[in-house]
Amino acid sequence: MAASASAASFAHRQASHCESGVMSAMVCHHGLPLSEPMAFGLGSALAFAYLPFIKLSGLPLVSYRMPPGAIIRGLQKPLHFSMRTETFRRSEAGVARLDELLDAGRVVGLQVSVFWLPFMPPDFRFHFNAHNLIAYGRDETSGDYLLSDPVLEAPVRCASADLAKARFARGVLAPKGLIYYPASPPREPDWKKALPAAIKKTVRIMIHTPLPIIGVRGIERVARAFERLPVADPAAAKRYIGHLVRMQEEIGTGGGGFRFMYAAFLEEAAPLAGRPALAELAAELVDIGDGWREFALATARMIRDRDPLEPGRLAALLRAQAGREKTFFAALGKAVK
Repeated sequence: MAASASAASFAHRQASHCESGVMSAMVCHHGLPLSEPMAFGLGSALAFAYLPFIKLSGLPLVSYRMPPGAIIRGLQKPLHFSMRTETFRRSEAGVARLDELLDAGRVVGLQVSVFWLPFMPPDFRFHFNAHNLIAYGRDETSGDYLLSDPVLEAPVRCASADLAKARFARGVLAPKGLIYYPASPPREPDWKKALPAAIKKTVRIMIHTPLPIIGVRGIERVARAFERLPVADPAAAKRYIGHLVRMQEEIGTGGGGFRFMYAAFLEEAAPLAGRPALAELAAELVDIGDGWREFALATARMIRDRDPLEPGRLAALLRAQAGREKTFFAALGKAVK
């Protein structure tokens, strides 16, 4: 197989979440070891958002992390590097530019639609346009791209036409052929400054934002939405509940999974920042993540008629999670003062 030069030196890394996995692999490729939890936490990616004005399949967007691109942007300042991003109006221009970069030996991040990726298992292929992966080479004979999708165990190949369709899918969060790559190499930060700053930003997002749909207040807003679900129309109520579970557990790492990842970040950050209290708080956040998983299980049982449909009980579980997160992030803020 004849492939571009970057293919030989790039190491695929499986990860829990696409954007943090891509950035961890990309930074490591450019010479700075960086774990996925560190990429996630240093990029201040943990959050909660209830966005009723953005619809997916007619239902409100619910996110357990910052918007797509937040980790890409958030790592640049602490790691002292700049990331070049490019989008395209025409797919032909986007394909040509990707080929040019790969032929020059670049490793390139891509935003794509999951639905149009033929190597994805059928159950994972739905219309979500903010998936991230890395193109690290191109087979000059077949034209296939060599891709590192961080949610998969091994690298994959993808035909040019299929990748172009995924890069230029339409709809909410349309990628518009987005590519990104470092314009300068990353450098190790001053951990004792960078880590507290990143944590303080996450604390602000979760408990100090003035917007009632963000952070802990956003969780409480969803609880109120659950209480208004029409029990007399169980199909509509289950559709809403099922959508929330899908946003939590199938898109990205999910509500509990993001909490587990942030806990791993806090454990790693504790000695680097000289703040041992962060490791103690990590254990508490794991328990909160378990609570999100218990909430997902309760919703799934109601959707499948294994338990009675009781939106009020689910709302109570959400309020309990909101209370625990409010207490946790207040303590986390004190730990990095």
